[in-house]
Amino acid sequence: MTTRSRPVTLDCRPLTPERWQDFVKLFGKRGAYGGCWCMWWRLKRAEFERQQGAGNRRAMKKLVDSGQVPGILGYDGDEPIGWCSVGPRESYGALMRSRVLKALDETPAWSIVCLFVARPHRGRRVAEALARGTVEYAMQQGASVIEAYPTRPRKGRLPPVSSFMGVPTLFEHVGFIECARPSASRLIMRYVARANRAPSRSRKAAGLQPKRNVRRKRSQ
Repeated sequence: MTTRSRPVTLDCRPLTPERWQDFVKLFGKRGAYGGCWCMWWRLKRAEFERQQGAGNRRAMKKLVDSGQVPGILGYDGDEPIGWCSVGPRESYGALMRSRVLKALDETPAWSIVCLFVARPHRGRRVAEALARGTVEYAMQQGASVIEAYPTRPRKGRLPPVSSFMGVPTLFEHVGFIECARPSASRLIMRYVARANRAPSRSRKAAGLQPKRNVRRKRSQ
């Protein structure tokens, strides 16, 4: 029987102007992946592609300097080793326009849309620790429902660039429950905050109807 290792202990802090250089250090020259700088879910696709790289970095810097907190940095000591983007769902324009990830209902929700871990620290369950710290932060800001949209691996492990929104097991370990499967590879999961106790794992507590058979009919 294989024993799961414990997730690394992180100091999770919101990204503020004072921590901008830590964010830049973590994301490196490539802006995490392909010049994204965590702007993928914030911009229209044409705008994202037009300013990919330096333009996206400037856009994120402007966002941080405005006083908005776009996510959480995870520190191992003084070293930034991970990132988790979180905020009210409506702060992500591309998410609000998504047909696949459209809102399940009218429940106000915060959304986790990106996880990034520095290469030397992958395999230490850093993303799980980040997700836990991010949920705590969101709850401190008044969030009662936090959503995640992980990718379901079809075969083997996904490369980091394909799993930047996390995988289902990661969020299950944190206490999220599956609420919908809008596509073959994408899930919508929710963490429902409960005062002084762990969140309920029932679909009723998540504000959803009982789960129906999700198997797809074969096309005729």
